[in-house]
Amino acid sequence: MRSTLNVLRKKLAAGRKISMLTCYDAGFAKVMEDAQVDCILVGDTLGMLVQGRDSTLPVLLQDIAYHVSCVARGTRRPFLLADMPFGTYQESPQQALRNAVTLMQAGAQMVKIEGGAELAPTIELLTRSGIPVCGHIGLLPSHVHALGGYRVQGKEDAEARRIVADARAVEAAGAAMMVIEAVPDPVARQVCEAVQLITIGIGASVACSGQVLVLHDMLGLTATPAKFVKNYMVGAPAGGDAVLQAFRRYAQEVETGAFPGVEHVYGMAAGNIGTPYGNQSGS
Repeated sequence: MRSTLNVLRKKLAAGRKISMLTCYDAGFAKVMEDAQVDCILVGDTLGMLVQGRDSTLPVLLQDIAYHVSCVARGTRRPFLLADMPFGTYQESPQQALRNAVTLMQAGAQMVKIEGGAELAPTIELLTRSGIPVCGHIGLLPSHVHALGGYRVQGKEDAEARRIVADARAVEAAGAAMMVIEAVPDPVARQVCEAVQLITIGIGASVACSGQVLVLHDMLGLTATPAKFVKNYMVGAPAGGDAVLQAFRRYAQEVETGAFPGVEHVYGMAAGNIGTPYGNQSGS
């Protein structure tokens, strides 16, 4: 039986954190399930990893829907989230609802959208319509051009206050989960203290309810990985189950709070993080 939000909350209540990985196909999804990874995110990172693009921006709704259906067919247990691509929810809450329905019909249990307080009406409509929502604050990959590149967010006091306010607004609108990306550890901790929903960190803080990494990054397939990445193939046993063991070790380290370590989170002086999400060129 596929996991639910209630199952995830019970795990947290028992003092164990939630593991999440991105995935785009049935084969890897099945290995993640065998490794006891809690959640799988079909991310718009597939634009860079699967389609060979320079960013996540060109990814289409039908691209995500196709890969969601692949992952859904490959698994029975993990909780399954789907990114809503750039341009599929910004126009209006009604546009977001139509497109979210497509992803839910493809097999997703929750949709993820990037943004803060400005998305409150969209989150409210989706949740009223029975569609669970995962917010995404801090570094927003779909806003990369507006942000001036992949840069740590929240270093200045005003920016940190805005991030905390966005987190509260996303929760108040009805989101059940929230990704916090590339935010200095002290600010991420403030966010976690300010909200009650499930917080998933990536380059944020071990204080989050759980962690997410991009599949290709944590398998060591990235030419220039960001600071928040740990290569779980290092030390994995040789042989056919090396990837399984890498996934399993990741899930265990997240569950116990061993990952991320201090070397995987940002301080207040952090700047650019490079080009994350498995960019093979390192550019």
